[in-house]
Amino acid sequence: MVKAVRMHEAGGPEVLHYEDVTLPDPGPGEALVRHEAIGLNYIDVYHRTGLYPVPSLPWPIGMEGAGVVEAVGEGVTEVSAGMRVAYASPPPPGGYSEARVMPAGSLVELPADISFEQGAAMMLQGMTVEYLIRRTYPVKAGETVLVHAAAGGVGLIQCQWLKHLGATVIGTVGSEEKAALARAHGCDHPVMYRTEDFAERVMEITEGQGSAYITRPTLFGYNATRPELEESAGALFDVVRSGAVRIEIHQTYPLAEAAQAHRDLEARKTTGSTILTP
Repeated sequence: MVKAVRMHEAGGPEVLHYEDVTLPDPGPGEALVRHEAIGLNYIDVYHRTGLYPVPSLPWPIGMEGAGVVEAVGEGVTEVSAGMRVAYASPPPPGGYSEARVMPAGSLVELPADISFEQGAAMMLQGMTVEYLIRRTYPVKAGETVLVHAAAGGVGLIQCQWLKHLGATVIGTVGSEEKAALARAHGCDHPVMYRTEDFAERVMEITEGQGSAYITRPTLFGYNATRPELEESAGALFDVVRSGAVRIEIHQTYPLAEAAQAHRDLEARKTTGSTILTP
């Protein structure tokens, strides 16, 4: 038996229950991962509320984590027992748990000089930034990019990575404190969206620059194949290990307090990355 946070119905944070679950042995193509840290992301809220339905109920949510492989099923070649791994897995979710059985192809080896906590905090957010600024639209030095929620987990990684590429960064934020945080991570022009019209400010800063590129991309569409996943994770690991992007964990909650973590996330009380610890 392991502990997991599962939802028995869709709804508010109160539907998240910390309880015992029984894990099956890993089947063909699967691995058993013992979590050391678990990532918290806004997509978890969408699963909890039912906006993005889970396969069945009860079900543990959570798309991101880091830990150690304890066992693998038949035919697994991507990972082996004892390997340090991290993931931002495609659906179905299931990360809010002490351990889980999952597709081995969703796991990547975590470099020894990146902690489990960093791994759990960076995979979904960091690979999201990677595909947006390297593949959806390859950002070039000298270009200007608008980043919404610049003081959030994705925002802080994106601001740093964009500065590393030589871009000018405009970022929307909700408070003076968040503006200072974004600025410290590479945002050249924090814009207070509660008191300023960010569209007008962008036009002022860029002297009328516009964009004709509109898309609705998803991480799992860009990382649909094993080579794409490995390339995306590898690029993320490289910028983190070089020091160009710092993964800063500003909030840590015990797994048992996942409901409170959701309350704080939805109330915009969090900045940077947040993790849950088993």
